[in-house]
Amino acid sequence: MKKIILKKGEEKRVVSGHQWIFSNEIGDIVSKPQAGETVECYDFSNNFIGLAFYNPHSLIAARIISRKNEIIDIKFWQEKIQKAYDFRKFLYPEQNSFRAFYGESDGISGFILDKYEDYCTAQFVSAGADKNKHDILEAVKNVLNPKGIMIRNDSALRKLENLPQENEVYSGEIPDDIIITENDIKYYVNIKHGQKTGFFFDQRDNRKILQKYCKGKKVLDCFTHTGSFGLNALKGGAKEVIFVDSSRPALETAAKNYELNGYENFNAVVADAQEYICSHEAENENFEVVNIDPPGLIKSKKDFFAGYKHYAKLNEQALRLLKNGGIFATSSCSHHLSEADFVKMITQACARAKKTAVFLELSSQAKDHPVLVSMPETKYLKFAVLYVF
Repeated sequence: MKKIILKKGEEKRVVSGHQWIFSNEIGDIVSKPQAGETVECYDFSNNFIGLAFYNPHSLIAARIISRKNEIIDIKFWQEKIQKAYDFRKFLYPEQNSFRAFYGESDGISGFILDKYEDYCTAQFVSAGADKNKHDILEAVKNVLNPKGIMIRNDSALRKLENLPQENEVYSGEIPDDIIITENDIKYYVNIKHGQKTGFFFDQRDNRKILQKYCKGKKVLDCFTHTGSFGLNALKGGAKEVIFVDSSRPALETAAKNYELNGYENFNAVVADAQEYICSHEAENENFEVVNIDPPGLIKSKKDFFAGYKHYAKLNEQALRLLKNGGIFATSSCSHHLSEADFVKMITQACARAKKTAVFLELSSQAKDHPVLVSMPETKYLKFAVLYVF
């Protein structure tokens, strides 16, 4: 097998459990491995570190997939997928829809698998995972036996690995709509054309949290996508919810979800969420709960300051809509915004909106997106609920 040898002292983080080796940490490359090939990794003293996906085109030049020098075959992938699936069934024994595999946290860097009842969507965002996608998906079939698998390789992350964006049906027949259940709420999911892989499982636990603060209240759900936070508010007893999103197709799906769960009189606004929050229409609604779940506003380190300001302004404007005794829920899915900076941003937004607030909840992504202790990069989602005076 082809090899990479690290520079002196560069092995410490990897030996401690981190899975990424950066291009500037490599001292020597033996036999010229190509993008996506699996290589043996050694420290400066020629001690074996692990097996890794290699990509000369990426800043993350090697991604550890095993700490043992072993055969990489379908059995290897199957053991990892089975272990990940067993963990999800431990977390959610009654659920049939969840993130079934989460990249580094489950041991295959760059591979994402979501399970929607009897169907799966797969993403391959590293060259190594992409090169091995056939064997990985055959292992998925052996473990989960899905009726169909959809490959959603349209993630922008593939560009960082010099991979093309492409979608395809890998196996079976994929229906236009699949009905899933989460927190006792039903949703239509389109895994062929829906955003990301079709649904955002990462907010599962946070949506459940919001339920308990909505009874009898008028709720604004901004960046609603297909209505998940708003539907959880209704499940919690909200008297009214206004759903806001700039995507008409997303709101049309939200309306279908609303009807699917037996609710009537869907209140939707097709608008840029930030513009709506600033509008006189929103100011006159007297919302008692406001939830905002914006897309990632910080795509890279160089975008941090502009994105941070955007988050702060958005949160400030949303806070201004709440009267005393209101509930404010806010999220960030930007990895480059740390939890400490998230809290700092909320603090600044409260000050600028002239609101006093206390934290009721501060949490992260759902448990089916496990945070690996040795890799803080696997944690990205921040969620907070505040009581506003």
